[in-house]
Amino acid sequence: MPDFRRRSKQKEIMDNFALASQEIDPVLQELEIINKLLGGFSVFYNAFNMIKLHNGDCICDWGCGGGDSLKALNVYFSTKTLQLSFMGIDATPAAITFAKRTHQRITNLHFRQANVLTEEFKPDEFDVIISSLFTHHFDDDEWINLIKRMVFSAKKAVVINDLHRHWLAYYSIALLTQLFSKSLMVQHDSKISVLRGFKKKELIALLQKAGIKSYRIKWMWAFRWQVIIYK
Repeated sequence: MPDFRRRSKQKEIMDNFALASQEIDPVLQELEIINKLLGGFSVFYNAFNMIKLHNGDCICDWGCGGGDSLKALNVYFSTKTLQLSFMGIDATPAAITFAKRTHQRITNLHFRQANVLTEEFKPDEFDVIISSLFTHHFDDDEWINLIKRMVFSAKKAVVINDLHRHWLAYYSIALLTQLFSKSLMVQHDSKISVLRGFKKKELIALLQKAGIKSYRIKWMWAFRWQVIIYK
């Protein structure tokens, strides 16, 4: 029986930055489908109703994976006549290769390989930094460090889209991936992801330890937390 009282420290298969393309490509394709079906992109659509953007602003996705969140945002903002640029950053070379190949026709979308915990970013280098199902990969001390780095490098805001640790989310994703996923990695990691997810009080405590004072936390379907940190 899984323990939902505290965050799991078990690592996911995807935490291995050396995964080969033949291993990670099918996973990235499935994750985009899961995000579409379970409302992952709506967390960002809703957040950007509360963040003022201007032509030329850059949205950067830390832990971008295959770049599906940025592709969705590019389509979303194209309907609002905003001309933005998008940058995806990930530490896994195979993920960046997949993202570049998949989105090569989108001229305002770029990708860069880097470990966000060690890369020397500039202050306010990006207008808004986002992350989707990324921060739960980090233990609490790493999470605090990550958020401090995000805030340092974001000019306007940071938007975190991550998981609510809940028994219903765990058993639901276990059933869905068992029925519809062809990837053993997705079937394994999706359950671990939920166990590494957050309760609201944990997010509040972590943000306070990071010295963050101006923020907003909102629960969204399906078992997602939207965290907006304002600069």
